[in-house]
Amino acid sequence: MERRTRVPTLEGQLVRLRALERSDLENAYKWINDGEVTQYLMARYPYSHADEEKWLAEAATGNSYADLRLAIETNDGVHIGNCGLHRGRPEDRTAELGIMIGDKSYWSNGYGTDAMLTLLRFAFHQMNLHKVALGVFEFNERAQACYRKCGFVLEGRNREDYFQDGRYWDIIRMSVLDREFEALHGGAERAQKEPESASVPR
Repeated sequence: MERRTRVPTLEGQLVRLRALERSDLENAYKWINDGEVTQYLMARYPYSHADEEKWLAEAATGNSYADLRLAIETNDGVHIGNCGLHRGRPEDRTAELGIMIGDKSYWSNGYGTDAMLTLLRFAFHQMNLHKVALGVFEFNERAQACYRKCGFVLEGRNREDYFQDGRYWDIIRMSVLDREFEALHGGAERAQKEPESASVPR
């Protein structure tokens, strides 16, 4: 069974990533039912308030380094989105990344990029991952540019993989390896052991 761990708070330059809290419910519910936000997400909406409350409760109580879900907030404490990592088999050292900047007033101002870099540093330096991957709609060019800036490269294309707004869309698959991230964003030395304050599943 996967062991649970206290969710860390991760500090970036523009944002910090922290555990989701009950007080985040109204923002999460508002964003997940905003068509401008959800057009970029691969899930079926709308969600009811009860659906979102259940999701938040699971995120708050079920976090582990195998399924890590975090709130994104500015340095002055404004909750602007959510992000997370879902690990595959421990021996593969891979994870799938998801991110949403739900507060549209913070779009295109570097907050998403900083959140990505902060989460990736934790993934590679502390979780000891080898590869982080994600999927993005073909039409979401802003997100693709952000991901490339963070070190992601094109891995492939799932043709006509998702039906939305009356047509099929391709899903672009991208990934970044630990050595690629270090070459591009280096700085902190890669951790040789896991944080003493947490039990990290292998």
